[in-house]
Amino acid sequence: MTSLLILPARIASLPKAELHLHLEGSIQPATVCALTARHGVVMAEEEVRQRYAYHDFYTEVTLSIGVMLLRKQRPEANFEALIRATEPFESSGLRFRWVFDAARQFGVDAAMEVVESAERCHSKAIVAFGIGGDEMSIPTEEFRPVYNRAGQIGLHKLMHAGEVGGPEKIREAIEFLGAERIGHGIAAINDPKLMDFLAERKIPLEICPGSNMKTAALAKQLGRKDARIEDHPLPQLLRHGIPVVLSTDDPAMFHTTLHEEYANAARMGLQEHELVSIVEMGFEHAFAPAREIHGT
Repeated sequence: MTSLLILPARIASLPKAELHLHLEGSIQPATVCALTARHGVVMAEEEVRQRYAYHDFYTEVTLSIGVMLLRKQRPEANFEALIRATEPFESSGLRFRWVFDAARQFGVDAAMEVVESAERCHSKAIVAFGIGGDEMSIPTEEFRPVYNRAGQIGLHKLMHAGEVGGPEKIREAIEFLGAERIGHGIAAINDPKLMDFLAERKIPLEICPGSNMKTAALAKQLGRKDARIEDHPLPQLLRHGIPVVLSTDDPAMFHTTLHEEYANAARMGLQEHELVSIVEMGFEHAFAPAREIHGT
C-alpha cells in the first residue's frame, strides 16, 4: 500500500518542518542516479525529483563541517555557496536554516574547530551546533567546553544520542551538555524514568523511522534480530508526553520522503489528531523565530 493511500489527505497537505536532515543525504537527483547505478540500483531521475518536490517547507539542514575540515576544505566558503544556492527557493515557501555538525569520533579539539567555523561565518542562518557520528566513541562529558562555547556565541545545542547507544547517552547529552533536542533518541523507550524526564523537560526527540529501520538501530534497541515499522516506539514516546518531530535523516540514502515518514507513523497506529500534533511540534521546536519560519 502506498503512502498516499495510508496518509490522510489533510496531513499530506499541511505545511511541514523537518529538523533532522543531513545535506549529504539530500544530493542532486542526477548524482543520486549515478551513485545508485554504481551499486546496481537503477533509479529514474524523475523518480528522485519527486522525492524532492517540497513547498511550504521549513528545514534545519545539518552540515558535516567536521568532515569538511578533515578534508582540508574551507567550510566558510562552502557555506557561502549554499546560502547563494538556496536563496532563490525562498520565494517558493522553502525556508532553510543550518546546523553545524561535528563528528564525535574526531575528538574534542575537532569539535571546537566546528564551533569556531560557525563563529567565523557570522550568519543568523546558522541556528545550532550538534554532534553526530559514533556515539559510543568518546565520553559525553568531554565535550562540555565545546557546548559551552557554542552557547556563548548564541547557538542552540543538539546531540545525536540513543540511536544505537543506550538511554544513558540521552540523559548525558541533556545534563552534561545542555542539549535542547535529541537526534533519534529511540533508546528512551528502555528507561521509564528517562521518558518521564523528557516529558517533564519537554525535550524533543527527532525521530527518523525509516532510518531507524534501515540502519538496524530499531532492532538493536528492541533487542531483536529484525524489527517492523509497526514495532517503532514513536507512539509510546508521543503518548507519554514527549515532544516528537518527524524527519527523514538522509532521504536519498534511505529512499524516503517526509510524507513517507508520516505514512510510517500512521502505520504505527497513530490517529489523525496525533499526526497533526507532530506536524505542529515540528514548527514549535524549530530554532528559528516564527516570523522567519513563515516568511513574515
